[in-house]
Amino acid sequence: MRNKRNISALFIMAFTMFLLGGLSSTKGLILDEVKKDIGLDLNEFGLVVFIFQWGFTIAGVVSGYLVDKKGLKIMTIAGTVIMAAGLVGTGSAQTILFFLGFYLIVGFGLGSMTVASNAIVPAVFPNKQGMMFNITMGVYGLGMFSTPLILRWMFSSGISWRVFYLGIAILLVAFIIYIAFTDVPAGKAERASLSSFKEMLKNMQFIFIMIFLVFYVASEVSFLNFFPSYLKTLELGGATGSEKGTIVAAILSAFSLLFTIGRLGGGWIANKIGEKKTLLFFSLLAVVTVTISKFFANEWVYLFAAAGLFFSVLFPTATAIGTKISETSGSALGLVYVASGIGGAFAGWLVGAVSEKFGPSDGFNLPIIFLAILLVISFFIKDVPDREQTKPV
Repeated sequence: MRNKRNISALFIMAFTMFLLGGLSSTKGLILDEVKKDIGLDLNEFGLVVFIFQWGFTIAGVVSGYLVDKKGLKIMTIAGTVIMAAGLVGTGSAQTILFFLGFYLIVGFGLGSMTVASNAIVPAVFPNKQGMMFNITMGVYGLGMFSTPLILRWMFSSGISWRVFYLGIAILLVAFIIYIAFTDVPAGKAERASLSSFKEMLKNMQFIFIMIFLVFYVASEVSFLNFFPSYLKTLELGGATGSEKGTIVAAILSAFSLLFTIGRLGGGWIANKIGEKKTLLFFSLLAVVTVTISKFFANEWVYLFAAAGLFFSVLFPTATAIGTKISETSGSALGLVYVASGIGGAFAGWLVGAVSEKFGPSDGFNLPIIFLAILLVISFFIKDVPDREQTKPV
């Protein structure tokens, strides 16, 4: 019985994280097609990213509380139902207003599913949480890597982006049926506390971590979502629109593969050279790589993929420092959700607005600026020894 429950828990985690990885890496590809279909401009493109990020963030805060109150099984089903409804609505939308509204629901549903999935780990694998986190990151990366290739095949075969979203909704219905007849463990999301929030916000080191995370998520979200639109404006030796689409999918898949490798090896790297040096070193490599790729894009366009390796280590390393500063990791992770939501939302809106007014090339300069800010902030972050808490200042 226990082995069966563990297998069920692994399947729920794997399905959710594959979905999260796949949707995270393909919003840009999908939205580039939506532009042609319902007339989405780059300003509205940025608004889609904005509302998706806030839907995901709000779900992260609300669902953590509800998992404790209602139970993991109910909240997993509820999050899946919400996301399936959002995908059906998004895939059927004929106007920009409806598309935006349903995309908010998609973000909320996916955020709820992710929180519920994460709550399984301490409940079922209390002594193997590190190993399970690595497996989770591997499945997330597999979704990031394979989904752009699936989409590229669909688009080259003349299959609409609507079929992609409606197909996922059908998979989610099957997933709901599976969960309904499965013994799901009674996991709990670690609670965040208001008093802990106040104490952490008095600590300048934690403030630096939050600012770092805001600009990290801003750089990752703006890169992944606006890269397809930017690349379509390049000459690339006279490549056709279809050929450029193939290049975009190949670069995003290679980016995702390197991202996954970096995530899996990130803990070892941070342990070897220290967390502060990891943030400094990889921030520097990320900004240098994206800058060189941007200004020599027609000659070295595939260099963009290398940025995946350098992006990968930054978020988990900064989050690890933040959780060591706080006496309650649940509160620290709650603020991580907030910082991530702010970064992703404002980046989506700002890059979209700049791209619409000045062109995709100018808009795609903003990820470089965000990465440069990351590098500067890295100098102010200190290493925090394991099992020691930094006192508020």
